[in-house]
Amino acid sequence: MKNITVKEILDQTGGRLLQGSMDHFMRGACIDSREVTAKNGFFPMKGARADGHDYLADVLKRGCRLLVISDEEKVPGEDVLGEMGLKKDDVSVILVPDTLRALQQLAKYYIAALPLKKKIAVTGSVGKTSTRDMLYYVASTRYKTGRNQKNYNNEFGLPLTILSFDEDLEVAVLEMGMDSRGEIDVLADMVRPDIAVITTIGISHIENLGSREGIRQAKMEVTGYFTPESVLVVNQSCDLLQKDMVAGNYRVVTVGNDGKSDFIVSNVCDFGDKGIKYTLDRNHKQYEVSLPVPGAHNAMNSALAIAVGELLDISPEEAAAGLQQAELTAKRLNVRGKNGIKVIDDTYNAAPESMRSAINTLLATKGIRKVAILSDMKELGPESENFHRQVGAYAGAQHIDFLVTVGDHARYIGLGAAPYLGEEHVKHYDSREELIGDLEQLIRPGDVVLVKGSRSMEMEKVVKKIFEEKEQE
Repeated sequence: MKNITVKEILDQTGGRLLQGSMDHFMRGACIDSREVTAKNGFFPMKGARADGHDYLADVLKRGCRLLVISDEEKVPGEDVLGEMGLKKDDVSVILVPDTLRALQQLAKYYIAALPLKKKIAVTGSVGKTSTRDMLYYVASTRYKTGRNQKNYNNEFGLPLTILSFDEDLEVAVLEMGMDSRGEIDVLADMVRPDIAVITTIGISHIENLGSREGIRQAKMEVTGYFTPESVLVVNQSCDLLQKDMVAGNYRVVTVGNDGKSDFIVSNVCDFGDKGIKYTLDRNHKQYEVSLPVPGAHNAMNSALAIAVGELLDISPEEAAAGLQQAELTAKRLNVRGKNGIKVIDDTYNAAPESMRSAINTLLATKGIRKVAILSDMKELGPESENFHRQVGAYAGAQHIDFLVTVGDHARYIGLGAAPYLGEEHVKHYDSREELIGDLEQLIRPGDVVLVKGSRSMEMEKVVKKIFEEKEQE
């Protein structure tokens, strides 16, 4: 990480130095008082349940000496500083109108100052994190590459990621998430990407955006700061990402399975937890691509990564080799086995498209029984019941062996599946806690168990309990 001085912070944020020295600097930023380090700058955020300004003394105890604040009254006084053996000049305090905005302004300044060859943005309703991870491995075959920390893809996490980048970074791969219109615009303004990828337009957040077209428009904000030299890479297999629908004063590269795209995906073979294999056509030449990660949908995600790789002067052969090293972020089709039970942990999030893909992976994974434990999909608006029923009907039509549903909305998944599976093969729980109490009776050695639901449902606790119980036997 590169040092950012107090003067640079003042210049970029328009803040005012309340106390301390212009000689102070920060390396990286933090918004969590429990994670701050001595060299970080601390940016307290005001939330609905907590105000980071209430923890300024705790931050100082952890060695931090640079605070960017918006509430002057919360700054620890000389008496508090004295108890820590500090003087006012030992701590630099910068007052700004809005700490989040200041963090974003600083990140915009920092990434523009890095000697990056390319800045790549990745967004989409489904698959953006997996595509980001694959892109990271492709780019890393030739360049020093950085990507989002954890799932830091929003207005808070993205600037924290940017401010953690090393000063000799060559390529930045940055996932951009959103819930509402205008959010990606803020992130794109911060990054000013050279290349952007849109994986698909689904129905996640349709409750906030009204329609899939509304979602498409929100995702297209990623191109808002493009120049004629910029490139948009899209999954043309998606009906709302056809080339003529996303065209602008920039280049468009398409990936698809209809034979008309610049990169054509075909012959996808799904080996369940063993990974996938497919054929990629580019300029009348065919490449066989193998991936060590599960999920047939990852053929398209990886093909998007290969397409971007070409823009980085990385050949499809080199990109395919890089993909052999790919490891996806935790809780995304992560397959683990113990005591005769294999668990497909896909608990990070859920939408109808990703639910169906995960069910396909379940079916392709070897095991005696195929068991799906599915919970609510959030933010689907007035059609939520119908979307849940459709997922249930899909699971039933694929003839999984046993379906467990958890939550108010997930009840309709079970109702959609029951006509296919029979009510004796479907069981519903109102809460995760009730399910956990029965887990030992529901699953047994030889089972392959898919666990999936929206992030707020915390279904990773179910995965943890499965392994805890088996370890106790």
